[in-house]
Amino acid sequence: MSLVRRATPEDAAELIRLRQVMIDSVFAAGSGGASDTGWHAESLTTVRRRLAEPEGSFAAFVVNHPERPEGLAALVVGTLEYRIGRAGNPHGTVGCVFSVATDPDQRRKGYARAAMEVLLDWFRERGAGSVDLNASAEAEPLYASLGFVRKADPSMRLNL
Repeated sequence: MSLVRRATPEDAAELIRLRQVMIDSVFAAGSGGASDTGWHAESLTTVRRRLAEPEGSFAAFVVNHPERPEGLAALVVGTLEYRIGRAGNPHGTVGCVFSVATDPDQRRKGYARAAMEVLLDWFRERGAGSVDLNASAEAEPLYASLGFVRKADPSMRLNL
């Protein structure tokens, strides 16, 4: 039996908590994201709703915390997006991994890898031709071992 399971609406608060763990580990304090938890309560309803859509374009896979029955040890979250096709992905389905987090006391146990493998299978089953993610320096070896490579990315962002 796999340690990894699909997250349910009941997991929403823990998903948000672990997303904050990821944000705090990636972004420095004062950079417009780290340690700001004011968004948690407002986000909870939306996360629950998205987790209740099993056939939707949003998926979260989790590992239960071995010492806290109501808690999670790790999570991976991704979405499917459609973009007009291109060489190598003529149907234009792209997987986007945007949140991978493991509780600090549960790291180095293979939880993130196991959950990522399930998420990658989910993307494959839905016809994704590629998967994008942003990697921290600490996590880059994990993603490289799964086949991810660095790309030259001219990305820009406008916050609305």
